[in-house]
Amino acid sequence: MEGVQRISSRNARFQVWQASLTNRTKRQRAGEFLVQGVRPISLAVDNGWPVRTVITDASRPLSRWAQELLQRLPSVERVAMAPELLAELGEKDEAAPELVAVLELPPDDLDRIPVRPDFLGVVFDRPTGPGNIGSIIRSADAFGAHGVIVTGHAADVYDPKAVRATTGSLFGIPAVRAPSQREVIEWVRRSADVPIVVVGTDEHGSVDVFDFDFTQPTLLLIGNETSGLSAGWREAADQLVRIPITGSASSLNAANAATAVLYEVSRQRSSV
Repeated sequence: MEGVQRISSRNARFQVWQASLTNRTKRQRAGEFLVQGVRPISLAVDNGWPVRTVITDASRPLSRWAQELLQRLPSVERVAMAPELLAELGEKDEAAPELVAVLELPPDDLDRIPVRPDFLGVVFDRPTGPGNIGSIIRSADAFGAHGVIVTGHAADVYDPKAVRATTGSLFGIPAVRAPSQREVIEWVRRSADVPIVVVGTDEHGSVDVFDFDFTQPTLLLIGNETSGLSAGWREAADQLVRIPITGSASSLNAANAATAVLYEVSRQRSSV
């Protein structure tokens, strides 16, 4: 294992990685985040995400998947870590994960999201739950969206709970953080050759989702889990649509609402 660094104590590097799991500021300062799991790591590598370090369990031989992955990343730093420390980075009470990848944070550049004639983007406004962010990224990927934008004071796209909830979809479509609706609207206006309609979801919307034409280039807005869309986004929306619901439920979870609308968008577009 020549050229492999060994870490068997809570040294400075371990502490930086450990802090990145729970501290957004330190994660941002280091410019990196941790990923575990065969599918997410494989998708990250397949989609060309920069891998800074691969951390393996020093106590056991590598699986065929891990060996092949390392062969695909010959110039990436490799660290062999004591299993009890690796288990902490894997955030698991049981056995350590076989491998944890340290990935470079991409820039929060809206131009990472391609704007095509069939454009479909999703905005999640001020989400508080990282798991909801991950679920929406997963649904956006599943139903053909080109990117997800998280706006305002919000949970972090790169929180481990969000990353896990995407089940790898984070590496399939761009997810960008923006300070407010202003930057996003300016970006939409720069795409003048593709006329994007901005559609907000709201329980008091004036049009049912089934009756709105989602075959046009669309930016779909999903509001905060508790308070819905901000006043700024309501003002920016060209249309507010609602999901008709029955039973005793007064509303849908934000991620469920997003999934329902994204399915309707996909259904309309597939029938054109």
